[in-house]
Amino acid sequence: MPAPSDMEFFIDPSRCIGCESCVQACTECDSHKGHSMIHLEFVDRSRTTQTVPVVCMHCDSPTCAEVCPADAIKRTEDGVVQSARKPRCIACNNCVLACPFGVPKMKVEFELMMKCDMCYDRTSAGKRPMCATVCPSGALFFGKREQIEKERPRSAPLNRFRFGKQIITTKVQMMTPKDNRPEQLDVIAAMFDPPVSRVPLQTITEAIFEDALP
Repeated sequence: MPAPSDMEFFIDPSRCIGCESCVQACTECDSHKGHSMIHLEFVDRSRTTQTVPVVCMHCDSPTCAEVCPADAIKRTEDGVVQSARKPRCIACNNCVLACPFGVPKMKVEFELMMKCDMCYDRTSAGKRPMCATVCPSGALFFGKREQIEKERPRSAPLNRFRFGKQIITTKVQMMTPKDNRPEQLDVIAAMFDPPVSRVPLQTITEAIFEDALP
């Protein structure tokens, strides 16, 4: 049964608080064999505690499936890219190296590539993915586009990503600032963006104290 066409997956990295609820919940998905298929990454651990959840973006033209020599990775008719199928996977790591988002991971103990499959056992039955059901900050959201647009009027979804000269469109949407929404997100360029300067809390406190003086 295909997933409902009006239900979409949205990621809002700015809302992630690093609680790892999604990581723990992912292990409970029936098709994951007790392993989490979601990664929680630090943006720049030497400068900030900011984290970002990394799930499969479910590309419209999945590179992982295109480079698989055993045809082990399938994309469903509703656009969900599945984990490698055990009878076919030869543990060659081609998919791991090819994915521009760094999502697939080789489970050495199983000799099998496993990755986020959008909890297909749940979404195909009209339920939300496990990670989206437990995220307390709304960094992971699964629902109707009208709903998230109403709840987050200052954000807009984006599913076009540039890697050099390659444009990749995805089933999963990334929330971006509405007032400064690009046509596509240039991932390579973003990797080299200088860190955003922040005013130290002490400086802010001192300024407030000085303003309060007669």
